[in-house]
This record gives sequence, structure tokens and C-alpha cells, in this order.
Amino acid sequence: MLLLDALSPAPRTVRMYLAEKGLHIPSRQVDVFAGENRQQPYLRLNPAGQTPALLLDDGQCLAESVAIMEYLEELHPEPPLLGRTPIERACTRQWLRRVELAITENIHNAYHYAEGLARFRGRIPVEAEAGPALKRVAQDRIAWLDGMLAGHRFLAGERFTLADIWLYVWLDFADSVGQPFDRRLRNLTPWFDSIAARASAAASLHPRCQPGGVRG
Repeated sequence: MLLLDALSPAPRTVRMYLAEKGLHIPSRQVDVFAGENRQQPYLRLNPAGQTPALLLDDGQCLAESVAIMEYLEELHPEPPLLGRTPIERACTRQWLRRVELAITENIHNAYHYAEGLARFRGRIPVEAEAGPALKRVAQDRIAWLDGMLAGHRFLAGERFTLADIWLYVWLDFADSVGQPFDRRLRNLTPWFDSIAARASAAASLHPRCQPGGVRG
């Protein structure tokens, strides 16, 4: 297998997952800042033009971070980061859907339309007037999630899962692109700090990350 990696939050979720599992997969860097992912030969492997992607030994290419992590979980179930039972796995997926649809997708698009506008104009449709509104929506949903976290050590209760990795990486990215969450939130703040203290959080940062730059 070969991981097509990049300095970006979605690939970082896979790197953090691999660090938690103690797995090593050879990788090749894709320069997303130069738009390499939107050009050939990358598009022959992943026509969606996004990172990361996992090139399998039989030539198939699997894209989308969560799909890649779930595939690897099937191959390496210990320690479990999705769940041991059907209800645990369903609960993890429930939280993944909540944070992705309500929070992280809004963070992502707000970056496209605001701080990342110059980078993405000409690559994807961008709507500059939508940026501030998407930031407000993301912050509102973060506050909503803070209430949902009451009494939880992790999103899925006492289990550290893919959902925690996904949310942590995107909130860390958001902080680096002008979208910090309110550190007065009484449940999310200690949750975030506890995830940041895990060895996998530091280990998953891309080596090209610079102080004051995009964290991914």
C-alpha cells in the first residue's frame, strides 16, 4: 500500500489514526498548495482530486479519509477505534456524521471562501460572501456540541474513536486559519486539550507545518 499524503487536515486524520494504531504505511507527498492534486497523474488515481488517497497493492485507489480509516480498521482491528460491537460502531459513525455535517464541513468551506479564497479561486466554485456566515454557523454548532459533551470523556462516551480524531484535527486546523473556537466552552475545551496531549496529535502534524501556518 502507498498513502498519498499532503499538508492538509483530512490527510492528518489518517496520520493520527496510524499513529494511534502503531501502523506504518509508506507515503508519497502531494503538493496541494501547488494544485498537484487537481492535475494528472494524480487525477488518474483519484478523479475526485482530493487528498488523502490509499493506493492498494492490486492497483485500486481508495479515497476519503473516513473510508480509508474504516478499511484499515477491518485489517487491523486492535486497538479498536471504530468499535468492537455493532452498537459501538454505529455510535462512532453517529458522532462522525454529527461533527462532519454540522461543524467540520462548515469550517472547511468557510476557509475556502475566506482565508483560502486566493488559493481556491479558479480550482473550485468559491463564494466570498458566504465565508462569514459559514463561520457563524460552525461556531454555533460547536457551542451545540459543547452541551452534547456534558458527562463525556470522549465523543462516544469513554471510548476514544475516529470521531475524536476527526473533530480534533479540524478544530486544530480551524484555529490556524482564523476560526478558533470559544475556549470558555466548559466541555469542549478540556476535551480538546486532552486530545492535544496525546502523542498521536504531535506525531501527526505534517513536517512542513510552520509556526503561524496552516495546521494539517
